[in-house]
Amino acid sequence: MKNGGLAALIKRGGIYYGVQGSNPQEILANIINEADIPASLDRNKLLEAVLERECLMSTSIGEGIALPHPRNPLISETGEQFVRIAFPRDPPDWNSLDGQHIHTVFLIVSASAKLHLHTLSEINYFCRQKEFTELLKKHAPQEELIGMIAEIEKTWI
Repeated sequence: MKNGGLAALIKRGGIYYGVQGSNPQEILANIINEADIPASLDRNKLLEAVLERECLMSTSIGEGIALPHPRNPLISETGEQFVRIAFPRDPPDWNSLDGQHIHTVFLIVSASAKLHLHTLSEINYFCRQKEFTELLKKHAPQEELIGMIAEIEKTWI
């Protein structure tokens, strides 16, 4: 896949531990303000787009995981796409259908709807793997999380 797979996207976006904030808006602002982002991407526009999408419907997928993202692509180069994993210091209420507070946030920035759907599909796959979700719950080190993803991705054609 042109985006290099989830492991590559997370390497590009990084993993952020102990994110401060008491609600999704504060958490997202801190994630975006701390992230290394492509020069072509304006932080304020990204935050505005992510918050706008969040207002439409919570991006929580349940089990303490949220997948915030802009509704429309803000970048056009596949090499600029990224996924940033963030672990809130104090899990906030994310208006989740299952009522669980969020322990893991995957901020997704894609170059096209097709690539975004592919990334969502990969995240969904991993979030159905008990071993992976246990790593998320314990805020495992970046090397361990990316290592597990990369090993599984090697088996995919």
